Amino acid sequence: MAYRHDMHSVPSGIAQHTRVALVTAVLLVAVSPPVSAQRPREIGRTAANNPVLVEPRTVTREGALLSATIRVKFAKAVKVPGGDWWSSRTRLVFDCTNRQVKVLESWYYGDTTWRRIASHTVSGQPAFGTVMGGSMTSVGYDALCPVR
Repeated sequence: MAYRHDMHSVPSGIAQHTRVALVTAVLLVAVSPPVSAQRPREIGRTAANNPVLVEPRTVTREGALLSATIRVKFAKAVKVPGGDWWSSRTRLVFDCTNRQVKVLESWYYGDTTWRRIASHTVSGQPAFGTVMGGSMTSVGYDALCPVR
């Protein structure tokens, strides 16, 4: 006797379970943002050849001001009292018309995966300053602010 496999030969509980799993998977794929939109993407390198990345979901614009969170992986550890820094994450605002930047908050990490916080600073009264060539802020400004 040959075994026949179709929806009629499968117990209804299993068939229902399979349909629910399939519908759930399709809905998850449909509503999930693309993986590339969630992960930081490289936008350039500093003068010291450190990769600079932006967190795409943090980029917002209000007139000439552009806010973003930028990450840097240091090619060589930064030696500081209390341990080495291997990476950083900085929340900042660019003034795209005047080539200026204001740092709101920064983290330095004792690893390259942005997990072990070694230092965290929130600017008390942030003010705009000049974007310095070759720096992380220069890479961010050049990549994120449109040319006028």
